[in-house]
Amino acid sequence: MREPGPIRSRPLAQFTMPVPEPGPDELLVRVRVCGVCRTDLHVAEGDLPVHRPSVVPGHEIVGEVVGWGDRVSGDALGNAGLGTVGLGDRVGIGWLRGTCGRCRYCLRGAENLCPDSRYTGWDHDGGYTEYAVVPAAFAHRLPDGYLDEELAPLLCAGIIGYRALQRADLPEGGRLGIYGFGGSAHLAAQVALARGAEVHVMTRGERARKLALDLGVASVQGATDSPPVALDSAILFAPVGTLVPPAMAALDRGGTLAVAGIHLTDIPRLGYQAHLFEERTLRSVTANTREDAREFLEFAGEHRLLVTANAYTLDEADRALTDLKEGRVVGAAVLIAG
Repeated sequence: MREPGPIRSRPLAQFTMPVPEPGPDELLVRVRVCGVCRTDLHVAEGDLPVHRPSVVPGHEIVGEVVGWGDRVSGDALGNAGLGTVGLGDRVGIGWLRGTCGRCRYCLRGAENLCPDSRYTGWDHDGGYTEYAVVPAAFAHRLPDGYLDEELAPLLCAGIIGYRALQRADLPEGGRLGIYGFGGSAHLAAQVALARGAEVHVMTRGERARKLALDLGVASVQGATDSPPVALDSAILFAPVGTLVPPAMAALDRGGTLAVAGIHLTDIPRLGYQAHLFEERTLRSVTANTREDAREFLEFAGEHRLLVTANAYTLDEADRALTDLKEGRVVGAAVLIAG
């Protein structure tokens, strides 16, 4: 990412660099596939501040372990509760790349709120490349039964959708509204459906609506339309602040709206009576913990999720991000590294 700017100005540039050397506690991974996340678009366009100049984006990485640092042992993934790792093993690299492990947030199990947290494809080079490094304790064991291109979206879209679902406090058998239906939403919907929820989708794209119906949701309608029933919980995946008031208004008494994105355009004024009274709650979602990742990936191993992945080659990264921004990607997009 040379300089942040509109994706049509092609802020990404291809270049050759040496294969990175893993640090003492890191794994060296040959990238097979990297998912294309909306957060990558926010990094490229400058919606998020630059943390590392000329960073390589990408944080939904599926790859093969090809080396490690001198402090890594065969049980390198033990710190993350994931067991042993060896050469040739398939592992995942996600958004959260490091925390201090000492602050009050880390000590209470909220490492996603760590002030010193670091992120793949923002603070450190990510997966739009052929090789990447990751602290062994932050690599993920991946479930069996999925192709590489199906696994990649699970590593952020899936995990953050899972956390958003947790933050939305959906009661058992409750009614869930989903606003926006892209990579993360189509996975979170399947988790909710598997748990017995009634799911209603509000989104602008006809192809996205069809995908939602194919997955078994109860209804689909336009992004600003009212669902046919009052909602117990809702998740806003679209980075559009103007959708917050209609989503809050759609909540039943005691309902919760979770905003899943790292970036959101400004929220219009909310009315106390129309949007917040009767104990309606508005929550944000900030990254994820490794425990979130472990729980979700275990769930994906036990419940075969349908992952809609649109494949691009590595040198088509600009086109993939443009298609994502302009709503042409149904489900998720992935880059095939080779």
